[in-house]
Amino acid sequence: MSRSGALDLASNVGGKIEKKEVLSAIHKYEKYHVCHGGDREESKANYTDMVNKYYDLVTSFYEYGWGESFHFASRWKGESLRESIKRHEHFIALQLGLKYGQKVLDVGCGIGGPLREIARFRHGLNNNEYQITRGKELNRLAGVDKTCNFVLADFMKMPFSNDTFDAVFAIEATCHAPDVLDCYKEIYRVLKPGQCFAFYEWCITDCFDPMNPIQQRIKGEVELGNGLPDIRSVRQCLEALKLAGFEVLWEKDVAADSPLPWYLPLDTSQFSFNNFRTTAFGRFTTRNMVKALEFVGLAPEGSQRVQSFLEKAAEALVEGGRAGIFTPMYFFLARKPRS
Repeated sequence: MSRSGALDLASNVGGKIEKKEVLSAIHKYEKYHVCHGGDREESKANYTDMVNKYYDLVTSFYEYGWGESFHFASRWKGESLRESIKRHEHFIALQLGLKYGQKVLDVGCGIGGPLREIARFRHGLNNNEYQITRGKELNRLAGVDKTCNFVLADFMKMPFSNDTFDAVFAIEATCHAPDVLDCYKEIYRVLKPGQCFAFYEWCITDCFDPMNPIQQRIKGEVELGNGLPDIRSVRQCLEALKLAGFEVLWEKDVAADSPLPWYLPLDTSQFSFNNFRTTAFGRFTTRNMVKALEFVGLAPEGSQRVQSFLEKAAEALVEGGRAGIFTPMYFFLARKPRS
């Protein structure tokens, strides 16, 4: 059961960071990004610190506004956001043909929402200590703590033997990798021969113009607000999968066929009682609530700043989605050859 109260949000801003250090951590995090004068190569070199700071700062906001599964989903008319997220997760399990008793890895598992929904008997790997701690608590509340395990580790250097897993999946997680080829190689290493890796990737589409300053701004704001060192193109991901040794069985932007746009929950021109907290009025309410809680000392200094860059990122995601220059759900199904 996900936390939903204002005090839960306020008290958990910063995750494992000392509350008095939250504002300093925000400044350090922002300096990794190009739109704050940062260097892209430096952010890749320090990706562990950058991503950890990001998720320590934002996880309570994510859980407050989005629930336990921190990802987008294609959506049918008449379908709630929660229903679409579950279907999105079931789709990946179907593509992998998951069966009870298999050893399955969720790479970059967050607080374990998809892990609990898809399998209830699998492993989740994450390099953020706060999210692991929170995920274990949620596993216990869901009664799956004996069968769903978390491993605190970096998916660029996984502590598993070769050929360990019957299947591997990732949902909007490998976009945090500083080098996508090395990331896919590591996944290839731990996957058993003949088995599959299925994942949704954040990608820049062919419509993106790197010389367009507006599109560059959108890209930079998405990277800042989502803890990304860089957003790669579909072609880069495809090439990296093949160089890692995978056979690409199929790939498709599943957002392209969605009857409702994937960015709809972030679009402030829309209103939904089911997802009130992401609406314009819901954000206004949260913004003032965080301001008040920070003023009285219940939320750490810097909480408003975290919400601010998350809101700016949400606006950039909507802009990027409308312009067709970005997708958060390019789906790949790749197999490790038997020999």
